[in-house]
Amino acid sequence: MLLKGPDSLIEQNQNIDLLRFATAGSVDDGKSTLIGRLLYDSKSIFEDQLNSIKTFSKTHRNQEIDYSLVTDGLKSEREQGITIDVAYRFFSTPKRRFIIADTPGHEQYTKNMATGASNASLALILIDARNGVVTQTKRHSFISSLLGIRNFVVAVNKMDLVDYSEEVFENIVSEFNAFADKLSEESIYYIPISALKGDNVIERSENMPWYKGSTLLDYLENVNVSGGRNLTDFRFPVQYVNWGGGDDFRGYCGTIASGVVHKGDKVRVLPSGKTSHISRIVTYDGDLDYAFAPMAVTLCLEDDIDISRGDLIAKVDDLPAIAGSLEANIVWMDSAPMEIGKDYLIKHTTSMVKGNFGEVLHEFDPDDISMRSSKFLSLNEIGKVKVELKKPIFPDIYSENKFTGSFIVIDPLTNQTAAAGMISKYHQVSPDKACKAVKARVIRYPGDKKEEAQADYDRLSMHGTHCIYVDDDLLQETLCKGIPADSEQYSEAIEDLCKIVTRSGVSVVVCSDHLNS
Repeated sequence: MLLKGPDSLIEQNQNIDLLRFATAGSVDDGKSTLIGRLLYDSKSIFEDQLNSIKTFSKTHRNQEIDYSLVTDGLKSEREQGITIDVAYRFFSTPKRRFIIADTPGHEQYTKNMATGASNASLALILIDARNGVVTQTKRHSFISSLLGIRNFVVAVNKMDLVDYSEEVFENIVSEFNAFADKLSEESIYYIPISALKGDNVIERSENMPWYKGSTLLDYLENVNVSGGRNLTDFRFPVQYVNWGGGDDFRGYCGTIASGVVHKGDKVRVLPSGKTSHISRIVTYDGDLDYAFAPMAVTLCLEDDIDISRGDLIAKVDDLPAIAGSLEANIVWMDSAPMEIGKDYLIKHTTSMVKGNFGEVLHEFDPDDISMRSSKFLSLNEIGKVKVELKKPIFPDIYSENKFTGSFIVIDPLTNQTAAAGMISKYHQVSPDKACKAVKARVIRYPGDKKEEAQADYDRLSMHGTHCIYVDDDLLQETLCKGIPADSEQYSEAIEDLCKIVTRSGVSVVVCSDHLNS
């Protein structure tokens, strides 16, 4: 089989399929070794990297080559022989291009695994033939299912350590099938392999003549991946407002989350509800007649509408919800347990809002996917929860749209990612309420109230309001340097700053005695 290595990747035909897949499974099941073997046998490792790996292997591993080092790039990973962070690798064959997310197996790094699997279309589940299906195998498989992955390859690894036993393989297949019956409808393909020896990775193994199926690479090249990106419902979360540059240019920058947009399409802006038509679709390479997910573009509208970061542009006949509360499946990722009623930050697309957990509807047992009652969730626990939002968001159901149907939870005190959520249900609010909730404004304080102004700014920022803080000291060091504080020019400069910032959807906390009321 002819495989293309790094030197020919630039010349690779970009029209062939791209498959994103993530490894999953328990620690020491051989995920990194398998990916290293796959990249090595397909000649997809640069020569200098290969030489470095061989040198490290001989010095620290007493072996010719340790394939796990291909993806374990952190110093701590190489020292401990484990995967900590997600490693992304690219390789290509004449049939398909691949992006691999090699995820960690350790329980304490489950959040990294969920991150790596979030954009994958296929999950490659590794199982150590000696240990069979363990709790972490089930947890990773369940998380992959929650993330909408419907294509699974279960690679029973280290078959060389069980004498390539067909009976061991079949027992593991039966055990995983019994567990998988409780998940959503998945396509599951089982392959017995030895990542270390290369059995059934690229070439068919002579040690397992009883296995008549595909090798791993052959299956990955030919699998028909179900699902994928939503190209029906147009959703454009506004990331940045680009204005200026001559000719009164004003455009709204961001990445198309889903769907397709054409020049001339009639769109509605949420939360304001205002409508207009797409006048231009601007990119670095020039204007386009149409664009689709996941392209990064700048959209221009025929009408001058107040739009800011966190707003969403959609087609008038296909709108998302305006939701004030949610029900969602979440994976808790913080070492600190969930606190019911505590204010967290909910990051949904480009918006950040304040919210809290009303209750845990149920927790999932990863061993058998059964539901049990729980008052809160702790590290690596998975459950269904109610989320109350202080400001509305514009979601879809996760099964219909991964990008507008998901969110992350941030602890405002530590700035740590606390959880990842997949929306299963929402409760709508009126557009008028949503519009009032996100309006940018100027908050004025006298010059002698600096502590109160800074405290108000900290409170607003902690609660997810996009805002900046300025006072006379800062102004006289920067924007108003050399301008007398009691002059009209000084006051006009502050006013202009407030207009520019609020026009972009950001509030201003200003502490000064020289701002006109």
